[in-house]
Amino acid sequence: MSADTSIFLGTGRRKTATARIRLQSGTGKIVINDRDLEAYFTTEAFVRAAVAPLLTVELRDKVDITANVAGGGITGQAGAVAHGIARALQKMNIELRVPLKKAGHITRDPRERERKKAGQPGARKRFQFSKR
Repeated sequence: MSADTSIFLGTGRRKTATARIRLQSGTGKIVINDRDLEAYFTTEAFVRAAVAPLLTVELRDKVDITANVAGGGITGQAGAVAHGIARALQKMNIELRVPLKKAGHITRDPRERERKKAGQPGARKRFQFSKR
Protein backbone atom coordinates (compact mmCIF):
# COMPACT_ATOMS: atom_id res chain seq x y z
CA MET A 1 0.00 0.00 0.00
CA SER A 2 1.49 3.34 -1.02
CA ALA A 3 1.44 6.51 1.04
CA ASP A 4 -1.19 8.07 -1.27
CA THR A 5 -3.78 5.35 -0.60
CA SER A 6 -3.30 5.15 3.16
CA ILE A 7 -6.41 5.21 5.29
CA PHE A 8 -6.42 7.19 8.51
CA LEU A 9 -8.95 6.42 11.21
CA GLY A 10 -10.41 8.76 13.81
CA THR A 11 -13.09 8.43 16.46
CA GLY A 12 -15.10 11.47 17.44
CA ARG A 13 -17.58 11.85 20.29
CA ARG A 14 -20.04 14.56 21.32
CA LYS A 15 -22.85 14.22 23.89
CA THR A 16 -24.00 10.61 23.31
CA ALA A 17 -23.05 10.46 19.61
CA THR A 18 -20.05 8.51 18.30
CA ALA A 19 -18.53 8.87 14.82
CA ARG A 20 -16.02 6.48 13.26
CA ILE A 21 -14.11 8.28 10.49
CA ARG A 22 -12.10 6.84 7.57
CA LEU A 23 -10.01 9.50 5.84
CA GLN A 24 -8.01 9.05 2.63
CA SER A 25 -6.67 11.34 -0.07
CA GLY A 26 -9.17 12.01 -2.84
CA THR A 27 -11.48 14.62 -4.34
CA GLY A 28 -13.48 15.88 -1.35
CA LYS A 29 -16.30 13.32 -1.31
CA ILE A 30 -17.91 12.93 2.15
CA VAL A 31 -20.26 10.02 2.90
CA ILE A 32 -22.03 9.60 6.25
CA ASN A 33 -23.93 6.36 6.97
CA ASP A 34 -24.00 5.56 3.22
CA ARG A 35 -25.57 8.95 2.40
CA ASP A 36 -24.09 12.15 0.97
CA LEU A 37 -23.10 14.86 3.47
CA GLU A 38 -25.85 17.29 2.39
CA ALA A 39 -28.45 14.51 2.40
CA TYR A 40 -27.55 13.44 5.94
CA PHE A 41 -27.16 16.89 7.53
CA THR A 42 -30.08 18.76 5.96
CA THR A 43 -29.26 22.13 7.58
CA GLU A 44 -26.37 24.24 6.32
CA ALA A 45 -25.24 24.95 9.89
CA PHE A 46 -24.73 21.23 10.60
CA VAL A 47 -22.81 20.77 7.33
CA ARG A 48 -20.52 23.68 8.25
CA ALA A 49 -20.03 22.31 11.78
CA ALA A 50 -19.14 18.83 10.46
CA VAL A 51 -16.53 20.01 7.92
CA ALA A 52 -15.06 22.82 10.07
CA PRO A 53 -11.72 21.01 10.68
CA LEU A 54 -11.25 20.53 6.92
CA LEU A 55 -11.87 24.22 6.29
CA THR A 56 -9.44 25.18 9.07
CA VAL A 57 -6.55 23.31 7.43
CA GLU A 58 -7.82 23.95 3.86
CA LEU A 59 -8.12 20.29 2.83
CA ARG A 60 -11.85 20.26 1.91
CA ASP A 61 -11.26 19.16 -1.71
CA LYS A 62 -8.20 16.98 -1.11
CA VAL A 63 -9.52 14.15 1.11
CA ASP A 64 -12.38 11.65 0.92
CA ILE A 65 -14.20 10.83 4.14
CA THR A 66 -16.45 7.93 5.07
CA ALA A 67 -18.19 8.16 8.45
CA ASN A 68 -20.35 5.82 10.51
CA VAL A 69 -22.33 7.77 13.10
CA ALA A 70 -24.50 6.33 15.87
CA GLY A 71 -26.31 7.68 18.92
CA GLY A 72 -27.48 11.09 19.96
CA GLY A 73 -29.22 13.69 17.84
CA ILE A 74 -28.21 15.61 14.77
CA THR A 75 -26.31 18.30 16.73
CA GLY A 76 -24.24 15.75 18.63
CA GLN A 77 -23.61 13.77 15.46
CA ALA A 78 -22.32 16.83 13.60
CA GLY A 79 -19.98 17.59 16.50
CA ALA A 80 -18.84 13.96 16.65
CA VAL A 81 -18.05 13.94 12.92
CA ALA A 82 -16.01 17.15 13.27
CA HIS A 83 -14.10 15.72 16.25
CA GLY A 84 -13.37 12.49 14.38
CA ILE A 85 -12.23 14.31 11.25
CA ALA A 86 -9.86 16.46 13.33
CA ARG A 87 -8.34 13.38 14.98
CA ALA A 88 -7.93 11.60 11.63
CA LEU A 89 -6.29 14.69 10.09
CA GLN A 90 -3.89 14.79 13.02
CA LYS A 91 -2.89 11.16 12.33
CA MET A 92 -2.46 11.96 8.63
CA ASN A 93 -0.12 14.90 9.28
CA ILE A 94 1.11 15.69 12.80
CA GLU A 95 1.92 19.27 11.73
CA LEU A 96 -1.83 19.95 11.40
CA ARG A 97 -2.22 19.53 15.17
CA VAL A 98 -1.28 23.13 15.97
CA PRO A 99 -3.93 24.85 13.77
CA LEU A 100 -6.59 22.25 14.70
CA LYS A 101 -5.88 22.64 18.41
CA LYS A 102 -5.87 26.44 18.15
CA ALA A 103 -9.29 26.35 16.44
CA GLY A 104 -10.60 24.02 19.17
CA HIS A 105 -11.28 20.95 17.01
CA ILE A 106 -9.07 18.46 18.90
CA THR A 107 -10.63 19.04 22.33
CA ARG A 108 -13.58 16.78 23.13
CA ASP A 109 -16.60 18.71 24.38
CA PRO A 110 -17.16 17.24 27.88
CA ARG A 111 -20.76 18.43 28.32
CA GLU A 112 -23.20 15.57 28.85
CA ARG A 113 -26.90 15.37 29.60
CA GLU A 114 -27.72 15.53 33.31
CA ARG A 115 -29.79 12.64 34.60
CA LYS A 116 -33.42 13.01 35.68
CA LYS A 117 -33.89 13.07 39.46
CA ALA A 118 -36.54 11.15 41.41
CA GLY A 119 -39.61 13.15 42.38
CA GLN A 120 -39.01 15.75 39.65
CA PRO A 121 -40.15 16.02 36.03
CA GLY A 122 -36.57 16.57 34.80
CA ALA A 123 -33.00 17.12 35.94
CA ARG A 124 -33.59 20.57 37.45
CA LYS A 125 -37.29 21.33 37.00
CA ARG A 126 -39.59 20.82 40.00
CA PHE A 127 -43.29 20.12 40.16
CA GLN A 128 -45.41 23.16 41.05
CA PHE A 129 -45.31 23.91 44.78
CA SER A 130 -48.65 24.03 46.55
CA LYS A 131 -48.73 25.60 50.01
CA ARG A 132 -52.21 24.21 50.82
